Amino acid sequence: MADLEARIARLEAESQIRQLVARYSFDIDDRRVEAVRALFAPDAVLRSHDGVMQAEGVDAIMAQFDGRFAVLGPGHHVMHDIQIDFVSENEATGRVAGHAELMRKGRMMVAAIRYDDRYRRTPQGWKFAERVIGFLYYVPVEAYPGILGGPDRNHAYDAPKPADYPERLPDWIAYHQALAD
Repeated sequence: MADLEARIARLEAESQIRQLVARYSFDIDDRRVEAVRALFAPDAVLRSHDGVMQAEGVDAIMAQFDGRFAVLGPGHHVMHDIQIDFVSENEATGRVAGHAELMRKGRMMVAAIRYDDRYRRTPQGWKFAERVIGFLYYVPVEAYPGILGGPDRNHAYDAPKPADYPERLPDWIAYHQALAD
């Protein structure tokens, strides 16, 4: 019976983590600031692969969101695939794939997003311990057609930057190096 109870507990934990990920999208889009705060462990980290975002601790994370909200208008974040791997009964890692449609600095933009997450069970439930965001692309809608044809697919800033993935991933690099040999 203990095995069945452990399996049920694991399924419940996975469901709670999926709810955490969903709440993030809805709460960010709805600007439910205190609800966003409640999603993170007190010592959580929120950063981006490109290094632009880097906040440690929930107060710094919320200050970072204030800065992002200042340049963002309405948005719609949708998470598609969520991979959860348990490290222990109180810790898990995850990869989340999604996209966003949003206004940034007065321009309609679209983004393909991946999050690399660490989750922690706390007395208040599962929280983000770390969230790292990366972009396949982040572009004005008029630049969307053909955007995958080149590496500089992050147009969120004044000058286009290289995308965070897949070209920088070790497996992507190894695969293409093996083809070249």
